[in-house]
Amino acid sequence: MAKKSGGRLVSSAGLVNYYDSEDHRAIHISPKAVIAVTIVTGVAVFVLNALF
Repeated sequence: MAKKSGGRLVSSAGLVNYYDSEDHRAIHISPKAVIAVTIVTGVAVFVLNALF
């Protein structure tokens, strides 16, 4: 017999399994760092576009 999935929704398409598993070897980036890099990149593109 097949194992039951532990009551997880079938319609979640594996996203529950993805977010439930935490790999301690993976690179963890904080959301604030992502926003900061995005803002810096946007300002750099804006400045370079104005100069050239």
